Amino acid sequence: MRDIAIVGNGMLITAFSDAEVIPAGAVAWEGDRIIGVGVERELRSEYREARYVDAHGGLIMPGLVNLHHHFYSALARGFDPGAPMGNFAEVLDRLWWRLDRALDSETIGISAELSASDCIRWGCTTVFDHHASPSCISGSLDIIADALETAGLSAVLCYEVTDRNGRLGATEGLDENLAFIEARRAHPRVRGTIGLHASFTLCDDTLALAADRRPESSGCHIHVAEDPVDVDASRAAFGRGPVERLMQFGLLDERTLLAHGIHLGPEDYRTIAQHQGVVVHNPESNANNGVGHLDVIQVAQHGCLVGLGTDGMSSSMFRALRAAFLAHRAARGDPGAGFDVLPDLLGNNVVAARRFFDEPLLGELTPGAPADLIVIDAQPPTPMGGVNLFGHLVYGATEYPVRHTVARGRVVLEEFTHTTIDAERLAIRAREVAPGLWKRIAALPWGTSFLGD
Repeated sequence: MRDIAIVGNGMLITAFSDAEVIPAGAVAWEGDRIIGVGVERELRSEYREARYVDAHGGLIMPGLVNLHHHFYSALARGFDPGAPMGNFAEVLDRLWWRLDRALDSETIGISAELSASDCIRWGCTTVFDHHASPSCISGSLDIIADALETAGLSAVLCYEVTDRNGRLGATEGLDENLAFIEARRAHPRVRGTIGLHASFTLCDDTLALAADRRPESSGCHIHVAEDPVDVDASRAAFGRGPVERLMQFGLLDERTLLAHGIHLGPEDYRTIAQHQGVVVHNPESNANNGVGHLDVIQVAQHGCLVGLGTDGMSSSMFRALRAAFLAHRAARGDPGAGFDVLPDLLGNNVVAARRFFDEPLLGELTPGAPADLIVIDAQPPTPMGGVNLFGHLVYGATEYPVRHTVARGRVVLEEFTHTTIDAERLAIRAREVAPGLWKRIAALPWGTSFLGD
């Protein structure tokens, strides 16, 4: 007997770019593939024995993609670093670089489970994570991958290579990336890429080594110009800005994810566009750290593909989308701005994600595509179509929870409840281990050099 399921009784949105909106729509899937999309009565007639998942009038749409996350930050919630932080460099040095040094295998795993749980709860089925744990490098990506595979999510993982912990730490980080990339090269759901912290913490020798050892088509994931310190310190130490250095070492191509990209010039954006790199906007994190605002319209006008991430602030892509929209209007002082490029962000995430997987239909609800789909518990109170879809998302869907999440055909959230993660037990365990982690962080000094010893 075939194991087929159908989700129906909702407003079906087939994609985030060039979407078709089908009232009373439904999606049928078998295994990890979609086998039918269309009007519910027709699909239920064709697949009479299928298991039925009720959308209760909500929005049925593709699973979301997050292009930049930091799972390791999950246990920092509520932590007081006990140190003044007046600029971005101090935030890194006095909070995040102490946190990552305090992580061990247990807290890495729990952080990944917590983040996976949140991704599922907010309808994200494919996530790109950027990890760092200098005291526990070897095997750290496998710990994260195990948590994601148990949860049911797809992911592209990397370890943050940096020279701030010395040469040995940099080479160990690169080795961790390379081992993981090779081990997961053909994995259907979890892949690897080269992770780099940011230009101002990477020596020329390390970038040259990463470029030389990087497997063909593996890509890289790096922070770029999140704060002016990245640009200024890179030029002072190496005579070139971050994008120029990536070009110098052959690390800029269509599989390069450049998180933030705020403090770059027009020539930098044109160079990124020429090499088909992806600038990943992280509006909530940018606001939280006071580092500035990415002018998405300007960057897109220079030809760049601009995607969207959460940078560890949360796992809610719809909230990030709304933050990008409102921040853009506030920065421009224009209550009519935002409907030209910002509606493309979620679709651009799909375009970028496809470059890392052998899945040309990823992010679409169409026969043959991966069965990644979600139901938002938001019944449209006014007419909805492809033309006004973005308005419904930013003014409506962002306010509602996800009812169902299906990841590669596996129902991982059903009627608002996790099926692969015991969220209550996980939260209890996290509260047990967090005090020990916080104590280790508090015992660590700050004042780390950008480039280590």
